[in-house]
Amino acid sequence: MARVTAAPAPVPIVVEGVSKAFGAVQALLDVHVRVGAGEFLGLIGPSGCGKTTLLKTIAGLVRADAGRVTVGGRTVAGPGRECSVVFQDFALLPWATAQRNVEFGLLLRGAPGAERAATARRVIAKVGLAGFEDAYPSQLSGGMQQRVGLARALAVNPQVLLLDEPFASIDEQTRRLFQDDLLRLWSEERKTVLLVTHSMEEAVYLADRVVVLSPRPGRVHAVLDVPLPRPRESSDVRATAEFAGLVDGLWKILRKLQ
Repeated sequence: MARVTAAPAPVPIVVEGVSKAFGAVQALLDVHVRVGAGEFLGLIGPSGCGKTTLLKTIAGLVRADAGRVTVGGRTVAGPGRECSVVFQDFALLPWATAQRNVEFGLLLRGAPGAERAATARRVIAKVGLAGFEDAYPSQLSGGMQQRVGLARALAVNPQVLLLDEPFASIDEQTRRLFQDDLLRLWSEERKTVLLVTHSMEEAVYLADRVVVLSPRPGRVHAVLDVPLPRPRESSDVRATAEFAGLVDGLWKILRKLQ
């Protein structure tokens, strides 16, 4: 019988004085951010302010020029098992079924075939795609493809989930449903989550805090606490005056940066 691995305890992310340049372009400058274990943190800012660069630095996909990043106390020098990344463009293997796409990370980690298959089926069901295991990406809608991407990230049971504009390519109705699904999954497993987004409403709806980066070079300009009660996915929080006030406050911060 395939083994079901318990969810690992979430871990904190600490970004200390991180700077990064690409040639003559300074993307990040002296960035300090802390994400608590099990916290859901939103990251927002003007286009080109280095949000994705910061996320990739945390994931170990980009090496900082200065400063350091630790995940669970480990200094990040490259990709680690603690983190999984969900990208905006889905990044699915077009020749592989949903099942095989979700199994891919487990395959790279050397998991046995039976364990890979059982884990993939379980996670596919968890993201609402039971029955589509044998479908290819070209046979799935954009929202369904993004669910496969999320399932692939969850299949390796990470302690940290890094989300890079995961809902940007899907329609608004699907986006809201996906946001609620993500909150439900987060409530069940309480992984540490960092979400990069351009949407003020999304950042406020999902996150415990929202970090605002300045225009390039990106620095931490402001941090907004989001004291909305949880669970949010089963309430009418978007219709409240408190939600509207938080979104408006975030917009006023961002508008001054334009």
